[in-house]
Amino acid sequence: MSTLLMNAPIILDQPLLDRLGEQARQSPRLRAHLNLHDRADAPCHRLLVAIEPGSYVAPHRHVEHDKAESFVVIRGSLGLIVFTEHGQIHSAHRLDACGTCLGVHIPCNTFHTIFALTSGTVFFESKAGPYAPIGEADFAPWAPREGAEACAAQLAQWHTCLPATAV
Repeated sequence: MSTLLMNAPIILDQPLLDRLGEQARQSPRLRAHLNLHDRADAPCHRLLVAIEPGSYVAPHRHVEHDKAESFVVIRGSLGLIVFTEHGQIHSAHRLDACGTCLGVHIPCNTFHTIFALTSGTVFFESKAGPYAPIGEADFAPWAPREGAEACAAQLAQWHTCLPATAV
């Protein structure tokens, strides 16, 4: 027996994306993820994230020098807002699995947020490990935190900042 296939591969097919999307719809946070790395202290974290419209990701940054992150949308579409240190919008983008902009690389120490534009959105994320929860210094002091009453209004406002869709 070959030792090359000691662990079964994870097949990234439509049924897997469907299941992950359903988990996100059932989650109170409207998000679900599937780790593709095998341990929290892995040097590179790779995961699939399903996110539904209405899920609020508080603007944050990763202050550690090696915590840049990359996203590639594989189903649906995301809004991405990049902010200045003081909370002004630096740039706003639509990331779409079937569009001209599929993903982004976000350098460390860059405030950003993402939000689903369509139901069933799934993206691939990669960043350096080991896992470390976002600390207080990573959250934007000028934006609502997840669970705050102002989140829905903030999310609606961010939607208006995105470039128009191509016709």
